[in-house]
Amino acid sequence: MSIFKMPSLGADMEAGTLMKWKVKEGDTVKKDQVIAEVESNKGVIEVEVFEEGVIDKLLIKEGTKCDVGTPIALIRGENETSESLQKELDALTGKVPEKKTAQAEKEKAATPAKEEAKAPQTHAKASKTAVHEIKISPAARKKAEELGVDLDALAAKTEGKIGTAEVEAAAAKTKKKGAADSMRQAIAAAMSRSNAEIPHYYLSTSINMTPALEWLKEQNSQRSIKDRILPAALTIRAVVKALQAVPELNGFWQDNALQMSEEINPGVAIAKRTGGLVTPALLNAQKMDLDQTMQSFHDLITRTRSGKLRSSEITRQTIVITNLGDLGVERVYGVIYPPQVALVGLGRIVDAPWVEGDALAVRKVMQATLAGDHRATDGRTGALFLDKLDQLLQKPEEL
Repeated sequence: MSIFKMPSLGADMEAGTLMKWKVKEGDTVKKDQVIAEVESNKGVIEVEVFEEGVIDKLLIKEGTKCDVGTPIALIRGENETSESLQKELDALTGKVPEKKTAQAEKEKAATPAKEEAKAPQTHAKASKTAVHEIKISPAARKKAEELGVDLDALAAKTEGKIGTAEVEAAAAKTKKKGAADSMRQAIAAAMSRSNAEIPHYYLSTSINMTPALEWLKEQNSQRSIKDRILPAALTIRAVVKALQAVPELNGFWQDNALQMSEEINPGVAIAKRTGGLVTPALLNAQKMDLDQTMQSFHDLITRTRSGKLRSSEITRQTIVITNLGDLGVERVYGVIYPPQVALVGLGRIVDAPWVEGDALAVRKVMQATLAGDHRATDGRTGALFLDKLDQLLQKPEEL
């Protein structure tokens, strides 16, 4: 295992903040064990290791922000030593003995000028503060320093009277706005990359959901409230089984080739309370039955909204399912998340005219849309998938 680096928790992540270590030096770790909490633009994520070893050294302190790929810990494997790990780290980082360089001498010579520039800035800040005489308790001032709150800006809004409550409110507002802006920028970057790289094709079909909903109603009538199955879990299960029949849509476009995945890890779009969408994965959904799918889906929603997702759930999606039906949307044309090669969009279930034989009836109808990567598959493959999805939802008892 050797050098454990800041992981990439999504194609749009460039850096993360190590919020908390869950281990200490000398601890033995096992596969899938959570060793740290990292804050990214998706929130705070629990980071796992995927091999066994011993924590030899923690390289960064809690609260440190660093780029993806930065070494953050040394984990000693069975046949490794601390000395060999340190040499490997030094070689990776290009560490050399400290010595004076021309650049260092130049910076040293520039120090007096920097100090002079700092003095006028301090004077200017003092002049600005004088506009609003700040009346603040020592406790509130200390809290402002800890949270990085600009007292001058806050004084302008409170006419100079500042308490701990005002400081905390200002910090919370700034953090919430920053998190929302960061997530929106990350989503925009990922979608721009997707549109630039992926030649999308779209297919859509109408699915009669009446048999599925009637079966679900009957099933739920025999269950306690906590054990009832939501239509969303039924459609997730149907998508998974359809992918087993049409596996070309379950995988990645990497190294200019389609790489299909044996695991089916559907990412499901979940709205966060602070705003924005994340798409954590139901890992190994192909091994779940309908009840297990419902339980895992409920657990994923709860942990997404409480900030308890794991890194594997953020990075291992093999396809994404987005359902905007609860917002009244009837048809969804999604954008594929690279390096995935497909996205399934599910719309609102509505009453619609439906022809059955020679008769016209009203049925519960859902629009299912597939966004496919034309480099990996074509319209025929997509059509086979949607047809299989339709067939499965006509026989919900087989899900």
